[in-house]
Amino acid sequence: MISVIIPTLNEETALPVTLDHLFSKQGDYEVIVTDGGSTDNTCSIASADDRIQLINAAKGRARQMNAGAQKAKGEWLLFLHADTQLPEGALTKLNALETSSKIQAGGFRQRFSGDTFGLRVVSWLHNFRCQRTHVFYGDQAMFVRKELFWQLGGFPDEPVLEDLLLGEKLAKATTPVLMDEYVITDSRKFEQKGVWLSLLRVLMIQICHELHLPIPAQKFFAEVR
Repeated sequence: MISVIIPTLNEETALPVTLDHLFSKQGDYEVIVTDGGSTDNTCSIASADDRIQLINAAKGRARQMNAGAQKAKGEWLLFLHADTQLPEGALTKLNALETSSKIQAGGFRQRFSGDTFGLRVVSWLHNFRCQRTHVFYGDQAMFVRKELFWQLGGFPDEPVLEDLLLGEKLAKATTPVLMDEYVITDSRKFEQKGVWLSLLRVLMIQICHELHLPIPAQKFFAEVR
């Protein structure tokens, strides 16, 4: 079974679309929504569906995803952003891999919901980097076997880059697989903040992380709804 873990914070706009798209998929899976203190209708949306296990957790994506993982029953933990849609056949393909030990972790290629030239460039660079490094970002629907996840300590309790930090650990422990299918991520953050400026900030953040320098452009991680 797959445990799909969705961290939320004031996602009343994006979450219904993501859930409708998710529940249209075939497969053996459970859905866990871990909320970090929403003040809108996010929790009401999640609690209204008996197919969803709603968990309240301390604010912070890493803490919320770890809290969801503690409740998970599945062999696979799949971490899905509230504004990201899985590709067709993704869950059944993962179900088929449950009994094989060859693949321990992975994620999907990424596209944005918008289709401007700038967004296509960002996605291409995103996927090229991942293909070379086997390190995934959170908007790629990262998945990992539950046992390995806890062996590595789960997501580090950091305010930003928790996905990158876990991804680096995974890349050292195994060879995460980049699936051929594409997840679709809402492009609102890049569009509202400016596509090229957002790309520049991402590159700066990546460089500073590699050089162990303080992370700049913290505003890029601010909530966009």
